[in-house]
Amino acid sequence: MTRIYAILAAALAITAVAVTWMMTRQNGEGDKYAQCRSSAVAGGSSKIGGPFTLVDETGKTVTEKDVIDQPTLLYFGYTFCPDVCPLDNARNAEAIEILEGRGKMVKPVFISIDPERDTPEVMAEFTDILHPRMLGLTGTAEQVKAASMAYRTYFKKQDAAADDKYYLVDHSTFSYLSFPEEGFIEFFNRDVTPEQMADRIQCFVDAR
Repeated sequence: MTRIYAILAAALAITAVAVTWMMTRQNGEGDKYAQCRSSAVAGGSSKIGGPFTLVDETGKTVTEKDVIDQPTLLYFGYTFCPDVCPLDNARNAEAIEILEGRGKMVKPVFISIDPERDTPEVMAEFTDILHPRMLGLTGTAEQVKAASMAYRTYFKKQDAAADDKYYLVDHSTFSYLSFPEEGFIEFFNRDVTPEQMADRIQCFVDAR
């Protein structure tokens, strides 16, 4: 009987340790970026990000390893977007400028979800206006869809006539911070100001 009690006590102790470990993980202990986070991802941050192959502004095929070679801020949209995309990318560019002033270099990236119109040349012209270091990426419809799925973004072309060159595309509007070797780190909503974004990104960069 004593042996049974000992076994039960040991089992309870192991269970208690496991529960404590799970609770501390959920509370952010063991996460070096816990103090920087202000958002949560359903299923965990590992569900966002991953491999992709796209085409850059020069027509060169690149992968996520080529693109995310330093702290990188990604945004999915399209150049014909009438309002949201220019505003969001301008906000991102301003945050990047603030970070540069603090000695923190972060790469701004704009990924098109409208490859039919967004050629490498169009992407280059658009990004050059917003920030000299902003990288524009496009690709085939399949490549763009795969990149979008990796970051769990949404986009859908609105119904329009086959010859309508002025169609709109519905899409999600998050910006994603990713680090080399680590992948996705954090996302930002549209209501975040350039200053708030810069402060939060700096927190993550400093904690690397």
